Formats: sequence, C-alpha cells, structure tokens
Amino acid sequence: MADLALLEDLQQALLRRDRVFRDRTDLLAESDEWLINRFRLPRAILLALCQQFSQLLERSTKRTSAVPVHTQVLSTIGFLATGTFQREIGDRSGISQPTVSRIMPHVLHAIISLTSQYITFPNTAAERTKIMTDFYNIAGFPSVIGAVDCTHVALKAPTADEFAFVNRKGYHSINVQVICDAHLILLNVVANRPGGTHDSFIVQNSIVGLRLQQSAAGEGWLIGDRGYALKSWLMTPVVNPVSQKELNYNRAHERTRSTVERAIGLLKARWLCLSGRGGILQYKPDKNRISQDSCLETHRTC
Repeated sequence: MADLALLEDLQQALLRRDRVFRDRTDLLAESDEWLINRFRLPRAILLALCQQFSQLLERSTKRTSAVPVHTQVLSTIGFLATGTFQREIGDRSGISQPTVSRIMPHVLHAIISLTSQYITFPNTAAERTKIMTDFYNIAGFPSVIGAVDCTHVALKAPTADEFAFVNRKGYHSINVQVICDAHLILLNVVANRPGGTHDSFIVQNSIVGLRLQQSAAGEGWLIGDRGYALKSWLMTPVVNPVSQKELNYNRAHERTRSTVERAIGLLKARWLCLSGRGGILQYKPDKNRISQDSCLETHRTC
C-alpha cells in the first residue's frame, strides 16, 4: 500500500510544473532612437502615457510578479506600431503571449478613453474660422471645415456576416472614415463599418454628416473625392470638366483634399497594424472595431 502511495506522489510531482518568471526588459532604458523606431513615440510621450494610465492598469494581485504598467503600455503600443504577432511582442518585453493577449484590451480601452481630448470636430465659430482660413491658404478653396476620405483596414475573414466585410477590392476589411484639417490633425474618426459599406453612406450616417445636414451648410462644408455624393455640405470634383472655371475648381479641390490622403498615409505608416504590412489583423471584427460605448466618432458632441 505504501508503494502505491509513493508511486502516486511521484506521478503528481511529474504533473506539477513550477512557474517560470521571465526576466523582463526595461524597454524605457533604451535610447530615444530605439524607442521611436519600435514604438513610433519618443520616451517623453511614452512616460506620460504610463503615468496617465497608472490608475487604470495597476491592479491588486496576490502574485508577486504583476506586469508593470510601462510593460503593459509598451507591449500594446509595440503591437500597434508593428502589427506583428503577440508572441514576438512578448519575447521583446519578457512576458508570455497569453499575458500580452490579456493586457492588450485594458491598454486599448485606456487609449480610447483619451480620444475625446485629442480628436475633436470644430464646435465654435472661432474654431471653424481658423480651419477655413488654413484650408483656404492651400489653394484658395473657401469655407472648408474638413477633408474626408475612407481607408480599409484588412482583417481576418469573420464567421458572422462574412460577405458584408468584403470590400470593392475583394478582401475583408473595416472601412474607416477619417476627417482632418489642413495640418493633417484628425477631427473625426468612424471605425465601425464593414468593408463593404460605401464611403458616401458612412459620412451621411455619421454624427458629423447628420450635424452638417441639419445646419444646411451654415458651418461650412466638407471636401471629398468622387466616391461621395455632392451635397450642400460636401463638395466633390466636377465630373468631366470643360470650362476653365471647372478646371480651376478641380485643381483647387484636389490640392485641398489631398490633406486627408496624406493624413491617412502618415497614420498607417506610424501604426503598421492598420496598413497590413505587418500582416492582416488576426481578430474578429468586434475586437478590431472601437465600440460605440467608447465614443467611436470622437468629438465633443459624443
């Protein structure tokens, strides 16, 4: 009987595995050049984010090796900056892939909570006048309060409503609307529409579009490409221009509207998870999209 008990103890000992804690790297100890290359942000901004998120990300735990706030923040930002696999991010930070997967949603929600502070559509007459003046200085196009365009963020084919996410180029995506000012600063972002949704439908059913429709262009107008329908609050190019005035209009329109194309280009160049160069996002649409509860259309009227 004693022999059987001994064999059982040996069996249980083989099944038990000691927890192994990796040596976590202090990424903030690296140079600014190294940090910008891998996280797209300088040390000062990374430190400010860590400090701002400390209360949201610090949790009471009975374990002796809780993941520090700066490791959580840099791991998540590293994923956004590269679009690589979570395992590679974990190896760099000294944490496991399941840990990266567990902390990312918390950091992302913390980042989303800041959007209303930095992405705001103009609400006052003074703000609109400043934006109009800046746009006018580009090519003489008057009364523009924002340049609008959409871009596709590729993702893995979902199991539910799969066809709705197939865009006109034939791959699965989320169709993200961006509105920016003359300095490429984001004024509004809509990121909850499947790739098969038309650009014109998105803007007409967005909070900004509904607001401008109600104001009857009293606040100025948006400027968009031929993918949008001409509205009293949304100016598009003249199709098949003939007269010199039409040619001049299209030339000024193109130069002014190019701001949003550059803004989208810079956005995807900084955060490679959006560009597909690091591979398409391996998540379901509800994880790729910002929820309505997170103030998707980020401006002060949310």
